[in-house]
Amino acid sequence: MTVKLLARPANVAAADVLLIADRAALASGEQIAATRLGLRRVDTLDQVRFEPGRPALVALDTLRGDPPMLGECREASGRAALEALALATDAVQRGLADAIVFAPLNKHALRLAGMQHEDELRYLQERFGVAGFVCEFNITGGLWTSRVTSHVPLRDVAGLITRERVADAVSIVDRVLRQSGVAGPRIAVSGLNPHAGDGGSIGSEEIDVIAPAVQALRGSGIDARGPFSPDTIFLAARRGDFDAVVSMYHDQGQIAMKLMGFDVGVTLHGGLPVPVATCASGSAFDIAGQGVANVEGLQAAFDLCVRMAASRPAAA
Repeated sequence: MTVKLLARPANVAAADVLLIADRAALASGEQIAATRLGLRRVDTLDQVRFEPGRPALVALDTLRGDPPMLGECREASGRAALEALALATDAVQRGLADAIVFAPLNKHALRLAGMQHEDELRYLQERFGVAGFVCEFNITGGLWTSRVTSHVPLRDVAGLITRERVADAVSIVDRVLRQSGVAGPRIAVSGLNPHAGDGGSIGSEEIDVIAPAVQALRGSGIDARGPFSPDTIFLAARRGDFDAVVSMYHDQGQIAMKLMGFDVGVTLHGGLPVPVATCASGSAFDIAGQGVANVEGLQAAFDLCVRMAASRPAAA
């Protein structure tokens, strides 16, 4: 997928691209895509010099020349991904990168390689030394979602729904939408329970937690509304009534968003110093090595990062 993305001349013309990849994995990708990239290879970040239209490559040797085992979770593959992420954060901190775009990662492989975090967002949060709330946004076309909870067991979700976390999930998507060019974002907040609790007969989180958080947010000037029934709010959002939906847990938002635009969906990590994004489609082990992966979601992630990086004050 990465090879297909960088084989498009418009992409390497749109930004100075630094590719960080294991050399064996890159060779495998080029073979599958039947494409050779015209890369300028360097050994370290200190040697990175950008040339118009020609990406720079820092080639890792984590796999020690062995081709990756396609469609399987392996510790070595997870280690290669973690090393690439770590080097990408180093590039940002050295001022060599204004955004990070990564191809789909497999969280189980990352954990096999030793990642102790909930997901790669929390790993990057630690790498960047960011305190406070961070959140995954899922984006399909003009519709965004954020989440109060993310990669945690479903049995733990209710206990993690607090007024503070609801406020954080709404505030961060409001802020980043404004940074991306949306003036006055309209934000819908989902309930936790079926039918948003039906007035308390199917749970009280909407009454005790979510509604008071929404009311306080409106008092602060954020156009937040809800809580709405989770099974209908995305119909209104798809109609264009809202710019974002705040969901209470991972699949509450992800299922709806992927049904609306699986091939073009973007996952953006919010709360980090720079935009960090990937496609929302996942690692797709079932088609690994077939050369049929749709690159449009990763293209949308790349385009979003280019726009957001260009709009940052430091990039002006």
